[in-house]
Amino acid sequence: QVQLVESGGGSVQAGGSLRLSCAGSGFSSYCMAWFRQAPGKEREGVAVIYSGGGSTYYADSVKGRFTISQDNANKTLYLQMNSLKPEDSAIYYCAARPGSDGNCYYLFRKGRMDYWGQGTQVTVSS
Repeated sequence: QVQLVESGGGSVQAGGSLRLSCAGSGFSSYCMAWFRQAPGKEREGVAVIYSGGGSTYYADSVKGRFTISQDNANKTLYLQMNSLKPEDSAIYYCAARPGSDGNCYYLFRKGRMDYWGQGTQVTVSS
């Protein structure tokens, strides 16, 4: 019964910023993540958060530039993207899976999420 609805994608110039949102029902004890897929490339995990434990993990390619977060009610997942680069261009997906602080990172790295959003396009031009 989990539904994820994404918004916030668009086109920006290199160095610009975007904030993606993924709305759904309240989540408790869930791993919440962002993935992306560019044309001709495999799906890549971007970031994951476990609200209950407060742990976050980021792909090396986005560390220091992107921030994953949730609102206080755990109803909306966000991805703040700063200092965007052309290689960040992709379709971005939010994803969720029941989990714990101890297994979120493993599930994220393996792409083992149970629920997926529809995706939102991000295009970064040089």
